[in-house]
Amino acid sequence: MPDRFKVLPQYLMPKRAMTRLAGRIASKPRGAMTTATIRRFVARYGVNMAEAVEPNITAYATFNDFFTRALKPDARPLAEAPLICPVDGAISQFGRIQGHQIFQAKGQQFTTTALVGGDAQLAARFQDGLFANLYLSPKDYHRIHMPAAGRLLRMVHVPGELFSVNPTTARGVPGLFARNERVVCVFENDTLGTWVLVLVGATIVGSMATVWHGVINRRGPVREWNYQDQDVRLAQGDEMGRFLLGSTVVMLFEKSGLQFNPAWQPGGAIRMGEWMAR
Repeated sequence: MPDRFKVLPQYLMPKRAMTRLAGRIASKPRGAMTTATIRRFVARYGVNMAEAVEPNITAYATFNDFFTRALKPDARPLAEAPLICPVDGAISQFGRIQGHQIFQAKGQQFTTTALVGGDAQLAARFQDGLFANLYLSPKDYHRIHMPAAGRLLRMVHVPGELFSVNPTTARGVPGLFARNERVVCVFENDTLGTWVLVLVGATIVGSMATVWHGVINRRGPVREWNYQDQDVRLAQGDEMGRFLLGSTVVMLFEKSGLQFNPAWQPGGAIRMGEWMAR
């Protein structure tokens, strides 16, 4: 069955209501029920609790506490490279931006302007630059780290759809990552110039959060926070945000001589801290 037909039920599902319900359930302490849910989740997905700062399943009061668990400091060593992988997960797509077009999947593309919420001036910086779409499945570590050092310039919340972001949906829904709800974080540094990290929302992703703002309020129109009069700086490898349930991050970088890791392939597994581009 073609992927566009497989995703048709998602157009009819009450995705927003499902997401609100999942968020409420995952954030409430439920005692033995929470512990049993976490235990089943760990067994089903093969989660390595030995990596966690708190390996004891019974210590987590809510499912969200478990889902956003911290890892031990030595669990993800950082490579020496201009760009490191910011998440655990799988590679959806990556490569060179073709003008302003980003490759989503066979037959599917979206524009840099659409991704960043319609800001053509910002999008123009990434003409013929680099992009990476990285997928976090439910089993993955769900904190997001800085691929490079950066000074925060802006954050924009763009309301949108809440389609799933799994590979089948990426192949079947046109413009998926520029269509779903997203949080666009704009950074700069002396080496890379301006670069963008986008947190993409999805079905039953209860919320998205950044370390400088906290949980993003999902209601209302497009909203922007300007940090240029502040000095919000994060080092490479620092935590910058997190998802409550699995989703995708999209990164944009200006045109440069950087080359992606030759071991990277669409669908390949990735770990936070490995080298992404040199």
